Amino acid sequence: MLPNKLQGVIFDLDDTLVSSTLNFNKIKSYLDCPLDIDLLDFLDGKPQTERGIIEQKLIDYEISEAASSVKLKGTDSVLTLLHDLNMPIAIVTRNCREAALIKINNNNLNIPILISREEHQAKPAPDALLFLANQWNISPENLLYVGDYLYDIQAAINANTMSCLVTHGNTLDYAHLATLVVNELTDLQKIIENTHGV
Repeated sequence: MLPNKLQGVIFDLDDTLVSSTLNFNKIKSYLDCPLDIDLLDFLDGKPQTERGIIEQKLIDYEISEAASSVKLKGTDSVLTLLHDLNMPIAIVTRNCREAALIKINNNNLNIPILISREEHQAKPAPDALLFLANQWNISPENLLYVGDYLYDIQAAINANTMSCLVTHGNTLDYAHLATLVVNELTDLQKIIENTHGV
């Protein structure tokens, strides 16, 4: 169960709401980024002219992958529930905005707010989550950030929001850091229904 009153939900995009075939080790190799360095940190460390060239290659790669994404199990039903509860929802992703919009539009995701890495410092930084808390006038501890990776949980911790880790049945060594751990979004839907007496 959730420790605090739930007043808003923020979702990661890839492998949370929609599928992704992005292979980050392959992308790093393609961009000559060392495997032990975060891709966006690698970009930040480059001189401006070189960074622009590398970043465009990354964006092109992301856009080419975006068209193949499909909705994951439970996406439609959990979004319908949140809309029925009149709960504010948003997406915060490390994707570029253009690729994220392709995935959102192709999969008819009814989520009004998208924050990509162009708007705020990328996860695990808390900036985007805190921005939404301020916009919605909701205390961060009453927000839930839902994602499938360590950066999602770290961003939630850094923003002092609740977190939900979607594992898709995998054993993840950082699962203990999350407020909730579920196999699929259908499990999260049941928890929210029970919490709100639906």
